[in-house]
Amino acid sequence: MISCLRRAGADVVEHHVSAWDEAEHKWAAGVGAATRVAVAEAKLLRRPSEDFDVLLVGYPGHFDLPAARRVAHGRPVVFNPLVSLADTFVADRARFAPGSLPARVLRWIDRASFHAANLVVADTAANAASFSELAQLPRERVRVCFVGAEERLFHPPWAPRKEFLFVGKLIPLHGLETILAAARLLPDLRLTIAGSGQLEQVLRERPPNVRWIPWIDYAALGDAYRSARCALGIFGTSDKAARVIPNKVFQALACGAPVITADTPAARELLVDGESALLVPPGDAETLADALRRAAADDTLLERIATGGQAAYRRSASEDVLGGCWLEIVESVR
Repeated sequence: MISCLRRAGADVVEHHVSAWDEAEHKWAAGVGAATRVAVAEAKLLRRPSEDFDVLLVGYPGHFDLPAARRVAHGRPVVFNPLVSLADTFVADRARFAPGSLPARVLRWIDRASFHAANLVVADTAANAASFSELAQLPRERVRVCFVGAEERLFHPPWAPRKEFLFVGKLIPLHGLETILAAARLLPDLRLTIAGSGQLEQVLRERPPNVRWIPWIDYAALGDAYRSARCALGIFGTSDKAARVIPNKVFQALACGAPVITADTPAARELLVDGESALLVPPGDAETLADALRRAAADDTLLERIATGGQAAYRRSASEDVLGGCWLEIVESVR
């Protein structure tokens, strides 16, 4: 968001106090996390006010909205949440039971933060509809702008080796079990899974053709995608999985790498099966294995979807395009 706005000519001033920068797993629940947020908010509120037209609050900013309203002094506040907390921790990650007190609190925080903003920005049209329904916001108070990728790191040329690559937090959204089941059907295919998180235990019984790397530094992700034969997106079956296009897909496309991901309403907002990606039904290990088999054997297919995916990215999600989108959003609330 910041990179795109600056590229579009906007003057962006960052006010940031570190709460999560050194934490591998953001949003870890507990007293420690709450204390981090409270201390960071207090430091921000002590900073002198500057002249500005619009205050932008990015992810993960649900708890920042009360302070943002005070700092704004009546000027517009735009919130780019990326996720609903209730959707993430209750429906997707199953950390809390539906209807439980924590679930109700998270839903209240979602609604309160969305209503505190003059405008909420969602990453897909599917997510925008969900945010609007969740918070009972008029649809015109929720806009859409893709996530994109930081092109200083994620850029062509794609120079593939033989290995397939999945990068991400190991959470239910990603469909890790589906990926591993597909890999078991293709014992000669080499797949690297990079990441850690909630479902790490599933990797303890991974097949021999799957290599696990717990972490890749963000600065090295571009090189990882550029050297992958094909990048894997998400394959989870939750409602949230159907509404999002994850960072990893935008980053791989920006690098010119071909992508295989789930065929969802969100993915269809950007990609076309067989032209700009290979799209497979969510949770379907056999169809994913077939797509991986085709990608391993057909260089022409990979080159076609790599070229088409890069074109789709340039057309709809590049920093130039998203800069114009963000500038229009900011200007609309001034």
